[in-house]
Amino acid sequence: MFLTGVTKFSQVSVFSDLSHLADLSLDARYADICGLTQEEVERDFEPEIEAVLEETGRSRAKYMENLRNYYNGYRFSEKPLNVYNPFGLLKHFDQNGKFRPYWYESGTPTFLVNLITKQKINITDLGDARVRYDDFHKYNVDDMKALPVLYQSGYLTISGYDEDRKRFTLDYPNMEVRSSFAKSLIRQYLHVSEDSARALINRLPDALEDGEIAEAIEAIRQYMAGVTYDIIKETENYYQTVVHLMFTMFGLSCRSEVRIAAGRIDAFVETKNFAYCFEFKLDGTADEALAQIDAKEYLLPWSGGGKKLYKVGLILIAKSAISASGNTRLTWERGRPACLIRNA
Repeated sequence: MFLTGVTKFSQVSVFSDLSHLADLSLDARYADICGLTQEEVERDFEPEIEAVLEETGRSRAKYMENLRNYYNGYRFSEKPLNVYNPFGLLKHFDQNGKFRPYWYESGTPTFLVNLITKQKINITDLGDARVRYDDFHKYNVDDMKALPVLYQSGYLTISGYDEDRKRFTLDYPNMEVRSSFAKSLIRQYLHVSEDSARALINRLPDALEDGEIAEAIEAIRQYMAGVTYDIIKETENYYQTVVHLMFTMFGLSCRSEVRIAAGRIDAFVETKNFAYCFEFKLDGTADEALAQIDAKEYLLPWSGGGKKLYKVGLILIAKSAISASGNTRLTWERGRPACLIRNA
């Protein structure tokens, strides 16, 4: 008999006579039992792949790369074997090759988002979270740890394993989960209108991909202007988290608190042709933020890499102000630049 689910509370808490069952969750022999390997997809779904290519006119190499990025990436043991999400993949083929977050839309992670908030998990670290082997075997329903449950429920997966420390590194499995979960998290932090969100979606990713950093900052500024002041926390970490989630929900390569020899970069964003180093200041000036980037040579590890580099000093200022409609809104301080941008 094969039993599956999210956690095994019933086995350890209720039915003592089930204790003889073998837990296959992290057994390398069964690492591909709940997913489809790359070999299986290319061998068994060739007709579906050909149908999509014929319908869309995409190149095979580019299409297969997008398929891997969007639906592959799940790993269920120390063994470095990744598998596709069967649900998302089959829905993708059924919908003529449309890339949509089918699995994510099949349920809402409200409980997990609340758990992350309650336990004060650093959201910017979710893409590089560390848990020990023993953490996967603790099943106290009254004291559930967010990271193991995020793994068990499919929102995070194994990206590495340190045998000496018996420690796993967790990350988002693919683009579907990374961008969709970021949208859920940002809704928890900011209650903005659909129009504001749509405007950001239409402007921010294209601006960063095209190297139009001033346009990207203006899109962020207008988006933040739609946030009611009473939910704003006037801390640098709060704004850093919000900006990190904005970049992440578009699938951009964004890393926060990047550690280098000279210090830690607040946020580093990469696109195909550009790289952006962000330094945030809650109390200070944009000039001071840029000076810190220069003094600590934050961009030195990326110089000579072929990408155009930008230094961005951003001051984060929330002030209570009454708009014409009478609502309390987020405003940016007048009289000095909120952002300064310089080529590296």
